[in-house]
Amino acid sequence: MSEASQKKLRQMLELLLMLNNKYGRSKQALAEHFRCTQRTINRYLNTFKEVGFVIENNKGYVKIDKENSDYKDLSELLHFSEDESLILTKAIDSIDTNTQLKELLKKKLYSIYNFDRVASPVVKRHGQQIVQKLLHAISDKRQVQLIQYRSANSNDISNRIVEPFDFTQNYTSVWAFEPEAEICKTFKISRVSKIEILSQNFLFEEKHQKGRLDVFRMTGNKNIPVHIRLSLKAYNLLIEEFPRAEYYIQKKNDNLYDFEADVHSLYGIGRFVLGLPSDIEVVEPQSLRDYLIDEMKKGIKKLK
Repeated sequence: MSEASQKKLRQMLELLLMLNNKYGRSKQALAEHFRCTQRTINRYLNTFKEVGFVIENNKGYVKIDKENSDYKDLSELLHFSEDESLILTKAIDSIDTNTQLKELLKKKLYSIYNFDRVASPVVKRHGQQIVQKLLHAISDKRQVQLIQYRSANSNDISNRIVEPFDFTQNYTSVWAFEPEAEICKTFKISRVSKIEILSQNFLFEEKHQKGRLDVFRMTGNKNIPVHIRLSLKAYNLLIEEFPRAEYYIQKKNDNLYDFEADVHSLYGIGRFVLGLPSDIEVVEPQSLRDYLIDEMKKGIKKLK
């Protein structure tokens, strides 16, 4: 088989995998991903139809209709299910340190199922397009502009030029170096309106370094020891929303659980506690109590 034929076969197999997600993909996005024309994408889709796959087109987004396709079993073999993708990404990202084993696991996983295919089942349609462009930028080592990024910290909307280099768990955020701020930070995918890949190559690659995320997915240079006591309801909600928290919980009885860990910011844990004030007791530190009281006072003022 010639090199051109091998490339075409790889593209068709990858396209088949990418069409196995519940949101679908636009032909334009697919053409951009494979760096080909929409006419080429249409030829591939027609080939799939000829061998028995039913291609569903919903408002311009195409995907495989697995219920009506002839090769349901083959379809299942060619992709990870949503649950499988979620379990795999959680399992790898739950390893706290960047150990050699973690990197080896990632390489093995992505060698058979690359970032884009792992991301597609767990990222919503708008996020898929953002993630896809970020993947290209990371691969090509190009700067990007996050257009109309909605920042929770500064409470404003602005364009940000960054150098993206990795993703956080479940592709909720991207790690990037921001030249203007001269630091590495995370940017939430859901807060990016659009993204533009720039012509400028990376200028600060030696500074690309991920920080550590705490249980509540907050980054920072501080390590703040916290101890809270949870009811059964709060315990269940905590481990459902933040699965890593389970490693730091001790059961006292059937309706009482202690959570003790270091956090990088009071914002993450504070937001969780404020959602369940009658089900959580703050044991320490006092700074967390003060933070919660201050936030509640702000909320009460807005109700008046």
